[in-house]
Amino acid sequence: MSRQQAKVAAVDPVWTRLCDEARAAVRDEPLLGALIHAGLLHHPSLERALAYRFSMKLASGEMSEQILREIADEAYRADPALGQAARADLVAVLERDPACHRLLQPLLFFKGFQALQAYRVAHWLFTNGRRDMAYFVQMRASELFGVDIHPGARIGRGIMMDHAHSIVIGETAVVGDNVSMLHSVTLGGTGKEDEDRHPKIGNGVLIGAGAKVLGNIKVGDNSRIAAGSVVLSEVPCCKTVAGVPAKIVGDAGCDRPASEMDQLLHDD
Repeated sequence: MSRQQAKVAAVDPVWTRLCDEARAAVRDEPLLGALIHAGLLHHPSLERALAYRFSMKLASGEMSEQILREIADEAYRADPALGQAARADLVAVLERDPACHRLLQPLLFFKGFQALQAYRVAHWLFTNGRRDMAYFVQMRASELFGVDIHPGARIGRGIMMDHAHSIVIGETAVVGDNVSMLHSVTLGGTGKEDEDRHPKIGNGVLIGAGAKVLGNIKVGDNSRIAAGSVVLSEVPCCKTVAGVPAKIVGDAGCDRPASEMDQLLHDD
């Protein structure tokens, strides 16, 4: 590695590793060379690669790839936190998903990661007064990925959406950092109220497949929601809830349930 390459790696190790993985992937599967070069190796940064991927996936007869790429490039230039969140999300998937062996996989192949990055651009549009364009991005992401996240929701960094099919997150929902959720999770309201009406998920929470968290309720840090549960009341920190309606069934079992991904119920 040259001195310049070492400097780049020290500044942005995630991007450096992605490019190394991309070159190895091209050697292993030359038929994917055009896709990998266009998606990663032709770009000077992760932000530019994300903007390209966003535009290629969401483009349609209603909105061109060029327009979408300009929108995403503008978002990543204006708000460096978008790129920082994407890096944290990539690392989260690699660390928590046993089916993920390279950072390259979420960027190119995992719809949960791609849907989350589309939401992040939509949220930037929403918070900068471009709400109709934000709703367009939400619509296209829902059509493409089966993940429906309102652009007004607030979602932290280091998020993993495993499988991600049929995830729904409402307008006033808040999701903390380092949260893991599986497919068919709903963070929804309980009626037609139009004020603050969606759940507030703390840091480090693990939400199992098919779980529904409904209403303006708080789910405490480092808690676990068992698969298939319907949560209608507050969940304390570091507890496990299960059932319909969900009740406390024990402690979370570890300090970092979203990272450990242990979804079994154990005797305390």
